[in-house]
Amino acid sequence: MLLPLAEAFFRKGLTFAGMRKYLLFSLLLAACGTSRQSVNTSDVSQLRLLQKHVIPFNTTFNGTMVGGLSGIDYDAARNVYYLICDDRSEHNTARYYTAQVPVNGDKVTFTAVTALPMRDGRPFPAIKTMAPDPEAMRYNPYTDHLIWSSEGERIVNAKDTILKDPAIYEISRDGRFIDTFPVPSQMHMQATNNGPRKNGTFEGLGFTPDGKYMFVSVEEPRYEDGPRAGLQDTTAWIRIIKYNLQTRQPIAQFAYKLATIAAPPVPADAFAINGIPDILVLSENQLLIMERSFSTGVKNCTIRLYKADLTHASDVSSIRSLQTDMHFTPAVKKPLFNFESLNTYVDNVEGMTLGPRLANGHSSLICVADNNFSDKEETQFYIFEIE
Repeated sequence: MLLPLAEAFFRKGLTFAGMRKYLLFSLLLAACGTSRQSVNTSDVSQLRLLQKHVIPFNTTFNGTMVGGLSGIDYDAARNVYYLICDDRSEHNTARYYTAQVPVNGDKVTFTAVTALPMRDGRPFPAIKTMAPDPEAMRYNPYTDHLIWSSEGERIVNAKDTILKDPAIYEISRDGRFIDTFPVPSQMHMQATNNGPRKNGTFEGLGFTPDGKYMFVSVEEPRYEDGPRAGLQDTTAWIRIIKYNLQTRQPIAQFAYKLATIAAPPVPADAFAINGIPDILVLSENQLLIMERSFSTGVKNCTIRLYKADLTHASDVSSIRSLQTDMHFTPAVKKPLFNFESLNTYVDNVEGMTLGPRLANGHSSLICVADNNFSDKEETQFYIFEIE
């Protein structure tokens, strides 16, 4: 077995040292598999809150303001979490954090902060036409790389027009640019009321446990796909994009119907929203979907988790409008958990990840809230036991 493998390495120009590094990393992945196992949605019956941590406002780490935490993922081999920050290089350079998040006791500890790189390796500047809007990040143990998403930008007014497409980037753990993923044509920003809405694109992403596929969720409906979620409507359709990680190409899209906004805003004509801030990919056909509803004048956000099944869902990538062409089968969704049952202040929860196995053998789920760098909001961590 080693001889053909060594020959393959030499053909690729790798040395014995390189081969040794690869083999050691393979062992690391094997260890990773023993500490973090996949979970099927059929196994998830309920969640039980174990801990809630709140990071004080204006907490700093290595000269940066800790806040805007929009995505979280667990690296089981190193027992650390990666947390992407949605700072558009306004407070500090666009970045992500590495942290320790205890499943019982103690406090969240930040251990590193890393700048997100542009294609040329430089940090993103605080320029609207160049700065990203970071929202999701996942660690891929098969490549030892991180993949993160940006919502792009869409500013269309009498003074200025800025169109920056949503994007998916691949980087190394030490912050080196590696590559990007192509974005489906339906997801290009446009100055007309077509394509994605502002702040309504790539909020969630994740990989299948075998490392073959990546799913990326769109937060709100595209203009062509219909209206945003409302208080009573049932027509808010979003798309979930499936990628082949080997070819890096999008290979399918699936329709998913959002729930209604949870509470009327105050006043009645004020801003309110319901969309998808994150997803967990549990298998090629099973997803855990987070929906977040916010209404002006209502203190709590309503965070609802759903099981989603894509087994019989149609590929809608060739359908221009999910509102006018209803000849498709959407994902099947079933409610799993509502944070309202926690009887605690729930802020802008935007990220979730499967954590380590607990002492009783059950899986853990860790969620994080984005405080929007506001002293009126909280950076919260929720640690759940999956029962």
